Amino acid sequence: MTQGPDRASAPSGVRVQRALAHAGIASRRRADDLVAAGRVRVNGRVAVVGETVDPDRDEITVDGTPVVRPRGETWLVMHKPAGVLTTARDERGATRRTVFDLVPPAMRRPGLRYVGRLDYMTEGLLLLTTDGVAAHRLTHPSHAVARTYVATVQGNAVLAAREFRRGIQLEDGIVRPREVTVQPAGNRRWEIELTITEGRTHEVRRACVAANLRVERLVRTRFGPIELGTLPAGAVRALTAAERRLVAASQ
Repeated sequence: MTQGPDRASAPSGVRVQRALAHAGIASRRRADDLVAAGRVRVNGRVAVVGETVDPDRDEITVDGTPVVRPRGETWLVMHKPAGVLTTARDERGATRRTVFDLVPPAMRRPGLRYVGRLDYMTEGLLLLTTDGVAAHRLTHPSHAVARTYVATVQGNAVLAAREFRRGIQLEDGIVRPREVTVQPAGNRRWEIELTITEGRTHEVRRACVAANLRVERLVRTRFGPIELGTLPAGAVRALTAAERRLVAASQ
């Protein structure tokens, strides 16, 4: 395979250890070990941990065997329930369910990974794919892919909505949702819908706390062009051909 442009500046680049994990060669941690041991080469040169590669253009080998990227990438959408980890395994031990436990065996593929983490108690839409490059593009802040959340809260949601529109200051920057709507949910509760593009860790929960709201439930209803719709909690389905075209167009 021919040498591509400078990998450090390649717009579709990913870390070499991530490329190995995405291809199903090894876990991310094991991939780090392979690179550190000098067993991975990129275009004939020994790779170093953390270097950036373009899996579509660079020739990557492990112990001399080429790493073949899967074609016909798998794309799934899951309705993640509360109380499920967005990770490959529970680091506290095999006691808590992970999102990969919910994927039916017939849908599992080597290199399947989630796109945009949801925290333990947050519910809703989670994309999974074997296309690591596309996953990177969809989650990188420079692409500003919109995500919509609905939070069921207690507090003065009308006042909070005004604050959101002006911008909420957090310790790592200002959160200014692209769209904000609020409506009563009964029993002194409100539903506030926020569309954001930053994708920082626990961003919506932290912004609600900063606006003096108590979050009782948080659901992601949209990621980029894909909507959760009526998919039941815990269910998984493949993206339709039309949805895959929308995802490709949004990158």
